[in-house]
Amino acid sequence: MMIESVELKNYRNYEHLYVDFSPGTNILYGDNAQGKTNILESIYVCCTTKSHRGSKDKEMIQFNREESHIKLKVRKNDVPYRIDMHLKKNKAKGVAINGVPIRKASELFGIVNVVFFSPEDLNIIKNGPSERRRFVDLELCQLNKLYVHALIQYNRTVNQRNRLLKELIFRPEYESTLDVWDIQLVQYGRQVIQYRREFINQLNEIIGDIHRTLSGEKESLQVSYEPDTEMDEIEQALRKNRDMDIRLKTTTVGPHRDDLNFIVNGIDIRKFGSQGQQRTAALSLKLAEIELVKYLVKDYPVLLLDDVLSELDGNRQEHLLDGIDHIQTVITCTGLEDLMNHRFRTDRIFRVIEGTVTSENE
Repeated sequence: MMIESVELKNYRNYEHLYVDFSPGTNILYGDNAQGKTNILESIYVCCTTKSHRGSKDKEMIQFNREESHIKLKVRKNDVPYRIDMHLKKNKAKGVAINGVPIRKASELFGIVNVVFFSPEDLNIIKNGPSERRRFVDLELCQLNKLYVHALIQYNRTVNQRNRLLKELIFRPEYESTLDVWDIQLVQYGRQVIQYRREFINQLNEIIGDIHRTLSGEKESLQVSYEPDTEMDEIEQALRKNRDMDIRLKTTTVGPHRDDLNFIVNGIDIRKFGSQGQQRTAALSLKLAEIELVKYLVKDYPVLLLDDVLSELDGNRQEHLLDGIDHIQTVITCTGLEDLMNHRFRTDRIFRVIEGTVTSENE
């Protein structure tokens, strides 16, 4: 799979932009705050409907504009696709595939798989559990449409239940209706846990060898899934915690509180690992993500690298660049020195200055 081109209108700092990509390595370079990351974000949004930054639609629309348009041309198994996405300030986004509007985001997933790697991802292990859940959700939603449905329904049920919990202070007679939401929480929560556990098991089949190589055969890494409650315990946990939920006005148990743990040579590096160990494990996680997509969909994903090389030492840079030499990659950086020093193959180079993108080697 590959991205052939992206076209932007009124997106972030781009009034209009059209970029053709090489099927190999594409470099976007320039000073900070020129708009390089915005291009990567637009590609990710068009493939997943979500910003890697967690931005809302209205935040991605150019100032003083009511809507923004992203057009992505991609090719998968030699079949061309055009994805059109309209972002609107006060309405839900509109998405069309080959000119045909879609009703569900799940219809978009799987056309092209993308892996986004930014400096923030290097802190995924030491940061809070919400970021680790987000990593699992963003990847699983691209790989499993059944998971998309289960997650959407679960999150919707949690929000409805929380709304009811807040209303009970005024309408205590509604407490019995919590049973209706609990039944749905159990149903969809079990599915979410099942798919997450399967995903982590598949990840562990790949990440061990990658991490041993990155650490010079010195370390063994295993990712441990830590569900807030087990599949067969959700119903009991909801009953047990109901009084607490009413008191706190929020749902205190369930997959929305899950976490991941990272064990290196038997040590929990989330709590006791050095920054170097945590960063190496984060890099292993991203490289394993690429290989897992290849294993499951029989094709490599497109890799979006946002100024990551400047955050890695020479050894980790080498391993990353060696690991992505065979897939389509779009890289942002402030200068070309790191890539040239590593004799990394560059197929197309773009200079980005204040929202203007110029090809330097066509």
